[in-house]
Amino acid sequence: MKAIMIIYNQALTEKVEYMLEKLAIKGYTQWPLVTGAGTNTGEPRLGTHTWPEVNSATLTIVEDNMADMVLEKVKKMDAINLEVGVRAFVWSIEKTA
Repeated sequence: MKAIMIIYNQALTEKVEYMLEKLAIKGYTQWPLVTGAGTNTGEPRLGTHTWPEVNSATLTIVEDNMADMVLEKVKKMDAINLEVGVRAFVWSIEKTA
């Protein structure tokens, strides 16, 4: 199994949820307000007067074969929405209970 964390500008929340729905991924956890800055070209999203935008995050656990499909969809979403940004990170899940 793989864990996928998707970090995105809050403006993309509906698009991320739609993507999960279309991929038939039912289980996920969302954090609606996360702050930070991208490593390369991302502007800070801090929810402050100076940097008022914020990010959101979604974590889902999927079967191994789904991880590449999610990453492909996120990459396409990012290409369409360059000005707001979205990234996904994948790591292996060894055990669950």
